[in-house]
Amino acid sequence: MQPLQTIADLDLADRTVLCRVDFNVPLDGDTVTDDTRIRAALPTINALREGGAKVILASHLGRPKGKPNKTMSLLPAGARLAELLETEVWFSHETVGDGVVQLARELPANGVLLIENLRFDPREKAGDEGFAKQLAALADLYVNDAFGAMHRSHASITGVPQHLPCAVGMLVQAEVAAIGGLLNLGPARLPFAAILGGAKVADKIGVIEALSKRVDHLFIGGAMAYTFLAAQGTAVGSSRVESDKLALAAELASTCAQRGVKLHLPTDHVVAETFAADADPSTVMDIPEGFMGLDIGPETLAAWSKTLRTCKTVFWNGPMGVFEWDSFAGGTRGVAEALAGCQAFTVVGGGDSAAAAARFGVTDRVDHVSTGGGASLEYMENGDLVGLQALRS
Repeated sequence: MQPLQTIADLDLADRTVLCRVDFNVPLDGDTVTDDTRIRAALPTINALREGGAKVILASHLGRPKGKPNKTMSLLPAGARLAELLETEVWFSHETVGDGVVQLARELPANGVLLIENLRFDPREKAGDEGFAKQLAALADLYVNDAFGAMHRSHASITGVPQHLPCAVGMLVQAEVAAIGGLLNLGPARLPFAAILGGAKVADKIGVIEALSKRVDHLFIGGAMAYTFLAAQGTAVGSSRVESDKLALAAELASTCAQRGVKLHLPTDHVVAETFAADADPSTVMDIPEGFMGLDIGPETLAAWSKTLRTCKTVFWNGPMGVFEWDSFAGGTRGVAEALAGCQAFTVVGGGDSAAAAARFGVTDRVDHVSTGGGASLEYMENGDLVGLQALRS
């Protein structure tokens, strides 16, 4: 596979760089409530400026459906970026057009310009060639540091690289090294374990199939575990089960057995009669009728933690239960702490897992926390992403 260019391969002096970032951050009115993704882009932005470049930043935020929406403006993200950089950040209320072109021309040396939400224009998600050309015309070089959007065939991801010399940013470089490194592990990095959680088997079919070719241990928690248990004939009470995926779950379990992969499913459960934060929890081995599983139990957590301590590499994506509610957060917290405490190379695959790692204070105690849940899973599944392919081409 052709290697990716990095910022170090570009001549940045007196150039203008269009840098695709992922500022898809949560907002409360005009306030950014979690600036993790903005902070993640700082090393690349600083490296570009230190190299002598003007920097034009482009990002999406939310799902505005191709129309301007004040509640999804990137203006608050620009304000927070200015605070973090301790410098002025110019802002364009347009995404493309004469006004943006003029601002790009007037941007001072080492200046930073953030353009408005790319998805305010329907041509972004459509991957429109004309829109990509308009974005590319703003700059001399292109850098993609938006790993969380790398699996999207959008104009700013796959279109712009066809028109400018390009490279990956430092965040994407780190993501590729960490997650891409899981695809071809040598003997010294084995055994390899993957922990998958979340609500639906349907969302993880591809990655389960792909991981079954690579891992030694596959742990499945969250609501999707009940579909696997039901497929084995285990009573799961009124737990969430995808009835149309029972045959598939049985097939995936059989595939793991054929490939010598140890499949770990919960053996005890934290249950409740209602799906509510204030529901009365209890721990059971067998789930009775009228009760639903909302978290893995302590016996399961202890057994899984013991096995994880024998592994050299661990990948985790998806919560073990409804971790947003304290009564059903123990399993997810325990898995997070098990990762932080083991000697393995540990990768958290973004999304809810990254949120859980932050909530339970283990972010700094694992080796890599991905900024892209969907992108990290697709990378694990397919071994590549369309955004990376575009940069190589």
